[in-house]
Parts: sequence; C-alpha cells; structure tokens
Amino acid sequence: MFAETRSSLAPSATLALACVAGLMLADAPRAMAQVESNAQAEQSRTLRDRPYRALPEPGRYVTDSGAAFTLDQSGSRPLVRFGDNSEVWVLRPMPAPRGDIVYRNDQGDVVLRSTPSGGLTLYTSRAPSGEPASLEGPGQSLRRPALSPIQLVNYMVRQSDVASRAVGHLVVFQAEEITPGSETLVAEAAFAAVEALSRMARASNFRDQARRVRRIIITEGPRSDAALSGGTLTITVDPRQGPAGRPSSARVVRALAGR
Repeated sequence: MFAETRSSLAPSATLALACVAGLMLADAPRAMAQVESNAQAEQSRTLRDRPYRALPEPGRYVTDSGAAFTLDQSGSRPLVRFGDNSEVWVLRPMPAPRGDIVYRNDQGDVVLRSTPSGGLTLYTSRAPSGEPASLEGPGQSLRRPALSPIQLVNYMVRQSDVASRAVGHLVVFQAEEITPGSETLVAEAAFAAVEALSRMARASNFRDQARRVRRIIITEGPRSDAALSGGTLTITVDPRQGPAGRPSSARVVRALAGR
C-alpha cells in the first residue's frame, strides 16, 4: 500500500481555395505564421486529448551517472518515482520543438524529455542540462490501490505520528468533506505533506517554517492547492483530476516557505 515515510467544406471548395490564394498573395508571411500557429495549437490539442506515446508496462530507467527512476505511462497521466523514494510524481506532457515531448511536474519544472525515436532525458538539480536515460527493465506499477474509509483513517493516524516526530510536537491530521472514492487521493496528499515537513525539518534554513505546522487539513476544491495560515496547513485536492488532483511535496514546501 502506501509507504510510511515516503493529464465538408461548404459552401464551395473553389471559393475556399480562392480566398486562401488571395490571403497568401496579400500577406504571405502573416499567412504562414497563422498556419504555423494553427498547427501548433492542433498539436497541443492532439497531445492533450490522446495518450503521450503511452507504454503498456511501467519501466525502470537508469542514467550514466546511476540515477534511477520508474516511469509508469500505463494510465491517463504519466507517473514517475525516483530511486527508492516513496513519493509518486504526476507529470504533464507538453509538445516541444522537433516533435519532442517534455514532461513537467506541478511546479512547471521539466523532469523528462522524450524524442520521437524513443530517447529519454532526465533533468535534476544535479544535472540541470539533462542526462540520457536508458531502459533497464520492467518497473513496478505506480498506480495506488484503492483505500477504504477505515484504511484512510488508520493511514492518516500513522502519518500524524511521522509528522509529529519530524517537527517535535503533535501534528493533527483532519479530512473534511471528502467524496467517497477519493480516499486514495487524500492519502497521497497526506503523504506529500508529511514528506515536505520531514524534508524541511532536516534542513536548518527551513526547520522553523516546518515547526509552525500543528494541524494539516485535507479538503476538496476546484483545484489542488497548499496554503499555510497560522499553524494550519490546508491541502486542497480535486478528485476530478485523478492522480494529478493533489499537490506534490515540492508544492507544499513552497507554500510553507512562503514562496
């Protein structure tokens, strides 16, 4: 389950051709720019509305420097997990020049880039310019199993204990107005919050911000979000977005750090 610590031309073809020809003769550069713009818009719509070179099975990839990650493109949105870390990141595919596809996290950072030929490049803080990654073999599915309401309650109790130990005082978890069937998404949001708190508590420059949190409320809303008010961290999830409907730990860190 979850680890404890861690998207008939009418009326006349002849008339249409005449109009296009007139436009090109009158202002060819502008016409070509419009064509290119329309093509890019259509490419974006096509990419958004269809799978993104989806693969049937998750795969484990490794770079020359030894960085390993699991990429799961079997669902509606690509998922990635780095090394043995338990957090699963939801990526957003976007078209790029030369037919490439870039995959961004919920902060807009480029995480991966794929080419039409199947090449894959990983971008990290250690390799901001990217480094090629090769398929090592099959990977474990990153899609979370469904949780029952009782399982969610028990999970959040355990996450409360992890968060409390990280910051040195009691951190209470609370779920409000959760739609039945959203338990897994809420659990993932809880994990991301605890991951953020734990990471900040280990960093001297963020420890004080982490210790401000005494209550974590997870609720539903029109879009995913993370906000800190006083000692309460509110995590908003949007079940309509599936796995993408909750903030990542990086987004929670930014909210706690006031960025």
